[in-house]
Parts: sequence; C-alpha cells; structure tokens
Amino acid sequence: MEEPKQFLGDQRRWRLLLTLVLAVYGWHCLRAPAEYRWLDSLDLAIHEAGHLIFGLGGDTLGTLGVTLMQLIVPGTFVLALWRGGDHHGATVPLWWLGQNCWNISVYLKDARAQELPLVGTGEHDWALLLDRWGWLDRDQTIGGVVYLDGVLIYTVAIVGGWMLLRRSSPST
Repeated sequence: MEEPKQFLGDQRRWRLLLTLVLAVYGWHCLRAPAEYRWLDSLDLAIHEAGHLIFGLGGDTLGTLGVTLMQLIVPGTFVLALWRGGDHHGATVPLWWLGQNCWNISVYLKDARAQELPLVGTGEHDWALLLDRWGWLDRDQTIGGVVYLDGVLIYTVAIVGGWMLLRRSSPST
C-alpha cells in the first residue's frame, strides 16, 4: 500500500476545513435534495452539455447522456486526482458525485408528476426513458436507489477524507 501523503501545517488545516464544510453542506443537501443551491447551477450546465455531447449517439443515448455527464465529470476529477497521488483531493469530487446523485434522484422521482421546471421547452428526460423501458411506475423506487447511492458516496467521501488526513498527520 502506498504511503499517505504528508500534509503539513496550513495545508492540512485547510483540507480539514474543506472536509468539514463539505460534510455540513452535504448534510443540508441530502436532507432536502430538491432545494435549489448554488452548486446546482453548475450541475445544470453540465447536464445540458450532455444533450449536445451524447445527442450525437442517437435519441436514447442523447437523453441518458445528460445524467451520464453529471456522473462522468466529477468521476473524471476523482480519477485524475487519485492517480496524481492526491487521494484526499479526490474525495472532493467524490463528494460532488454523491451530490449529483441526489439531484438525479429528484429528477427521477419527478418522472410521472413532471412538476419540476425544465430548461427551455424540452421534455422530461427520465419520463421519456422510464416510459420507453416500461419502468415509469418505478420512478420513486429508482430515484430512491440513486439517492441512497449518493448518501453512500457522500459518506465515503467525508469519512475517507477525514481518514486520509488523519493517516497523513505527521504525529501518527
């Protein structure tokens, strides 16, 4: 196993503060995932970019691609930071991945009701997909599973970030 990177002084304190801020902010997000917050604007931009990028792959991929983008973008940062040796740094986009799961779960759970305001005059991505697959009546269950995935990812990010800082402490 690779030796933990040593974080000294201010860098360690800033990383600890960041982990604590993400823990608190994430707790608020997971308790009310449908509430709009500042990070949701970035998530929405990435979501909409998925229409352009994955739209080239056909109707189903173009529709599913918006959610894929919300998972791929933070996932790419996780991999890049982890491979670069900044394991604690990788917990930040891992946290973001969990937060995106909560957003996706809200959208999934709205598939039948279609009450969420949409950008432009587009159609509800998950209503289209779940209806096409014959799963529209399962929107609440599927959304719940994605929400729980987000909770698990959030927990791993926060606990992992704290443990990595603790293991990298010069006094341990």
